[in-house]
Amino acid sequence: MTLDKLNINESAIIKSINCEASLKNRFNSFGIVRGSKIYVEEVTLTKSTIEIKINNTKVALRFTEAAKIEIEKCK
Repeated sequence: MTLDKLNINESAIIKSINCEASLKNRFNSFGIVRGSKIYVEEVTLTKSTIEIKINNTKVALRFTEAAKIEIEKCK
């Protein structure tokens, strides 16, 4: 499952990030790394961006970027 499929108020653990090095470096700077727990705060009505919370930091990602992050839902 990828991050763009997660709904509001759901959380997950990052399993892998499948993207080019420049985007992966950007993710790393925000703490978006394998093994991190993320929580979906908001999704825009047009489904163009998703706001996640990771390590007490809120980050907005494009849905195309979120689709490159493999996750496993928390129970």
